[in-house]
Amino acid sequence: MNILLLGSGGREHAMAWKIRQSRRLHKLYIAPGNAGTAREGTNIDLSVDDFNGIGRFALDNQVDMVVVGPEDPLVKGIVDYFHGDPQLKHISIIGPSKKAAQMEGSKEFAKAFMMRHQIPTARYLAVTNSNLQEGLQFLATMKAPYVLKADGLAAGKGVLILHDLEEAGDELKQMLGGKFGDAGHTVVIEEFLQGIELSVFVITDGKSYTLLPEAKDYKRIGVGDTGPNTGGMGAVSPVPFANSSFMKKVRERIIEPTVSGLRQDDIEYRGFIFFGLINCQGDPFVIEYNARLGDPETEAIMPRLQGDFIDLLEGVATQTLEGRQVSTDPRSVTTVMLVSGGYPGKYEKGKCITGLEINTESLIFHAGSRKEDEKILTNGGRVLAISSYGKHSGKQPT
Repeated sequence: MNILLLGSGGREHAMAWKIRQSRRLHKLYIAPGNAGTAREGTNIDLSVDDFNGIGRFALDNQVDMVVVGPEDPLVKGIVDYFHGDPQLKHISIIGPSKKAAQMEGSKEFAKAFMMRHQIPTARYLAVTNSNLQEGLQFLATMKAPYVLKADGLAAGKGVLILHDLEEAGDELKQMLGGKFGDAGHTVVIEEFLQGIELSVFVITDGKSYTLLPEAKDYKRIGVGDTGPNTGGMGAVSPVPFANSSFMKKVRERIIEPTVSGLRQDDIEYRGFIFFGLINCQGDPFVIEYNARLGDPETEAIMPRLQGDFIDLLEGVATQTLEGRQVSTDPRSVTTVMLVSGGYPGKYEKGKCITGLEINTESLIFHAGSRKEDEKILTNGGRVLAISSYGKHSGKQPT
């Protein structure tokens, strides 16, 4: 099978590493990829948003399956583009339709979906300039801290948690005034939920789903969970408190109502669903949906996923996922990000990376790197994800 994987981060390197292990793989292409993915397959100089270029490449190279890593092309409708083109529609593409990708692309869409299907989440109000006064009154009914979320994609920067009511009101006005561009035309005000977060992942063919290993990521850059938020400084899998009784609640209250709700609403969803959850005194609530796997969580869960990854992907494409087996390595995995100096603020690119060849025990996934004249150079804020196995997790293999 010839596969084209879209993306250039640590998530895509981990996925490429796992796909590469399949005996069913013939050729693996990654667009645009990075210095790490070049070790797993062939990097292609194409943007993930260049639908025409991706389509032409897929036809010219007899690609059988396209796997979409990041959210941006999903929200922009790459799945619909393939399905709507007579020359491309025979190519399997793993990812939700444009409408389904609104589960990540629109906070308002996702919250309305959860309310409609009785999925536990925080109390909220969607605010535009037309009901700004109602939004300010809604804020006044809540206790600090106050959560404001830009409705659309804002490169991970569209969520504010504020402790002062007056400041929250001012920020709401600034967001509606264009602080986050088009992403902030609508702002979701949300009740703050106190608890411990975790990430749960499933892959679904629209009819059934398969649960993947869960993980917990860590956003703050400083030691002891301090400092500014980042795209993610590391992750662990499994999550200690996600025991069988807690995960039973997650399946029954959140995963199953989500998959069945999508079907009831006639929303085509074939791909990964990322459930951003919070454990509030033993009960799971949804903070957000993502239409793809998380990063850096993927770098922690792929090493624990056993079996043929292509088999799962094929089950999604052909809607024959039910009955396909997934097993999980019982060992724990910890992922630690190596980042550029100054990140998440200003940082330099083009620094030479050395020492990659001396590693013998850990897995090194490239997140922001490029190859130039046989040298590996930094090409982003988050540069490398180092994933290491630990002791038996104590959980039974699934």
